[in-house]
Amino acid sequence: MEYFAGLDVSIDETAICVVGDDGSVALETAVDTDPRQIADALRLYTGRLRRVGHEAGSLSPWLHTELQQQGLPVVCLETRHVRAALSAQRNKTDAADALGIAHIMRTGWFRQAHIKSEGCYRIRLLLAQRRNLKRKFLDIENAIRHSLKVFGIRLGKVGRGAMEKAVRTAVAGDAMTAGLMDCMLRARAALWAEYLVLHKLVVQIAMRDELCRRFMAIPGVGPVTALSYSSAIDDPHRFRRSRNVAAYFGLTSRRWQSGTSIDVQGRISKAGDPDVRRALYEAASALLTRFKGHDALKTWGLKLAKTKCHAKARVAVARKLATVMHAMWRDGTFYVGDPDASAPDIAAANAAKLQRLGLANS
Repeated sequence: MEYFAGLDVSIDETAICVVGDDGSVALETAVDTDPRQIADALRLYTGRLRRVGHEAGSLSPWLHTELQQQGLPVVCLETRHVRAALSAQRNKTDAADALGIAHIMRTGWFRQAHIKSEGCYRIRLLLAQRRNLKRKFLDIENAIRHSLKVFGIRLGKVGRGAMEKAVRTAVAGDAMTAGLMDCMLRARAALWAEYLVLHKLVVQIAMRDELCRRFMAIPGVGPVTALSYSSAIDDPHRFRRSRNVAAYFGLTSRRWQSGTSIDVQGRISKAGDPDVRRALYEAASALLTRFKGHDALKTWGLKLAKTKCHAKARVAVARKLATVMHAMWRDGTFYVGDPDASAPDIAAANAAKLQRLGLANS
């Protein structure tokens, strides 16, 4: 008899359930969330254990790799698919979830989530912490602006560099408010300094990566977009077609179809990594509005904006960017936005962009 195992993983404890190929339950237990203890609990079924499933989560990259090293045929499952499969259960407990995952393994009705390389997770951690620092910085800046409105102080269009002087000047006559704003401004300055450190590291990593350099030859695509995209894909060959990448990042429309009477296409699904989707959207916006040169993708997007709207055009261009960047990665090709441009002109344009980004001496 072959056996299938399901793991319901939590921070401290993991529920384990093993079922046979006839659906009978062979083992139900719980151990500490430790790869060795999990492997020891499944040791009795070694050789007859066909699949061990666990749901994707924050511990998945570490746990999946460690269980593989223990010799277990482990499979990481997509969270949305598991949630839909387990939603029919009357009661939700860790043991019931482990049993449900074991049956999913037995039936084979699952979608496997890709476990990225350790280097990709390090890049994603860097990008996430950079984003967190920037958000906290903007939160403090907006809190300063909002709190001063109580006293009728409206800073208006004050640049980032001149804001500290403007705030101190505005509250100079109020000792208490000046002290409070001084604390907020010091926190703002500290966050901005640390943000610049992480941003410089992002640029330096992109500078050393040949793939990111090719991505940044696309108008609108900068170091953050290039690194976000490459770290989210990890392996381009896991997508059979380049256009599947757009659906992976939630840039394709939903569809509701039933029989011949209902067939509705909705807005984009917004599935997948929101940070990559946001980065691609911002790159598309920069391509359509800030890039002044001639580009076939920009021409197509502006033409679409006239018949639809600018927001839909930016989404469509972001979808095209996801497809084009994957094809460049898979085939080892370079981006040529203007088919009529000569090779020296393309090289000069790419060099000028790298110069603006501070990457020319890499």
